[in-house]
Amino acid sequence: MPSNLTYRGGPRPGARALRWTAVGVLALCAPPLLGVWLAGLPLARYVQFPPKEQYIAHAAPSAAAMVLFAVLGAAALGALLFVLWPRAAAPVNESGAPSRRRGEFPWWGRLALAALALSWLFAWTRWAALSGLQSYSFVPLWLSYIALVNALTRRRTGTCLACRRRGLFLALFPASAVFWWYFEYLNRFVQNWQYTGVDVSDALGYGLHATLAFSTVLPAVASTQELLATFGPLRHGWSRAVRVEHSRAVAALVLLVSLGALLALGVRPNLLFPTIWLAPLGILLALQTLAAPRGEARNYLAPLAAGRWEVIYLPALAALTCGVFWEMWNEYSAAKWVYHIAFVERWKVFEMPLLGYLGYLPFGVQCAVVIDLVRRALSARREADDDRR
Repeated sequence: MPSNLTYRGGPRPGARALRWTAVGVLALCAPPLLGVWLAGLPLARYVQFPPKEQYIAHAAPSAAAMVLFAVLGAAALGALLFVLWPRAAAPVNESGAPSRRRGEFPWWGRLALAALALSWLFAWTRWAALSGLQSYSFVPLWLSYIALVNALTRRRTGTCLACRRRGLFLALFPASAVFWWYFEYLNRFVQNWQYTGVDVSDALGYGLHATLAFSTVLPAVASTQELLATFGPLRHGWSRAVRVEHSRAVAALVLLVSLGALLALGVRPNLLFPTIWLAPLGILLALQTLAAPRGEARNYLAPLAAGRWEVIYLPALAALTCGVFWEMWNEYSAAKWVYHIAFVERWKVFEMPLLGYLGYLPFGVQCAVVIDLVRRALSARREADDDRR
């Protein structure tokens, strides 16, 4: 995770930032291993690299569980649609949003479109002459997608993330690799997805291949979110302010619940697998609140107090949009992932069970929190450099 939990008030002293970073890494990584150790389960299988062994028996599909997930999912989607419905209220504050001035579709956007078409063809065909390379189609597909989405945003607004915030855009690639490797670690405790068509005999090759693929996740979500923000109904969402009193007490409670969920994750994977998309988000937001000076609400969700609900619905929709493309392109690729999800392994759309798409909504908010941390860390570094000069 990024090494700075600071905000607009300026960077905290280096020792304080390092201390909170260490606390965050420990809170995110230690509980699952501690839980399986306390339960007497063998630790070696959870840290096996590359992962080969399947050791979790996933529960069979359950009609009752699927109905419960469907009801909860419908409630969440209904709330999301309610938030997105155009209002007569004043538009959301767009400070920092890209300009609405339209521009030309850049030349590199046309190149990205052609590259995307070729990469898609490359991923879904089986040419004998290229059989040794077709397991590596993910990266060119998603680099083309990211470039095309930025080109579309530039066409609609005259600017885009890759042009306007180049330093942030480039920093998201290494941050994304670390970010998704963390979810690979959590997946060892639930085994909800498994890769096929990938050579796991070479640990170094597997690690490099996976790291390159994982590095595209955050840039894709961030670029998609910015494109979605160019559309009026998404830009002018619900403007009702939400204030939470005693935020530090709430943060402490969220932190304890999230830590408890991760602690029990490997012991009860069939029941707690959804928490891998919720508990890390709760930990990050709680630590942001607890790290802030008393009386100041400075976590990622603080803009809700000003009615800025786009901090929730835009990244959620961006991740869901990327999710549809992730799953679609995965369907016929040579190297792909397959799912093993307790209770809901039915009604698949591509390889993903239909109800599994609900996980993309909180995942999108989690992406946005990490993107925001990267942005703030870069700002703090710039401020520190300015102070030294």
